[in-house]
Amino acid sequence: MAVKLKKEDCVGCGACEDACPNGAIKVDEIAVISEKDCVDCGICVDECPNKALEL
Repeated sequence: MAVKLKKEDCVGCGACEDACPNGAIKVDEIAVISEKDCVDCGICVDECPNKALEL
C-alpha cells in the first residue's frame, strides 16, 4: 500500500519529493507516488505543508 495523495490539496511544492528516502515521489505539477517504491514510512506525510498526503 502506498501513501495517498489528495490531488486537490497538492500545490507541487516538492517538499515530499525532497523528504522521501526511497525516491518514490516525483513532482511535476503535482506529486506522483510510485506504489512499488513507497514503503509507507510517512515521512512525506509529516513534511507536506498542505496536508495533501495521508497514510
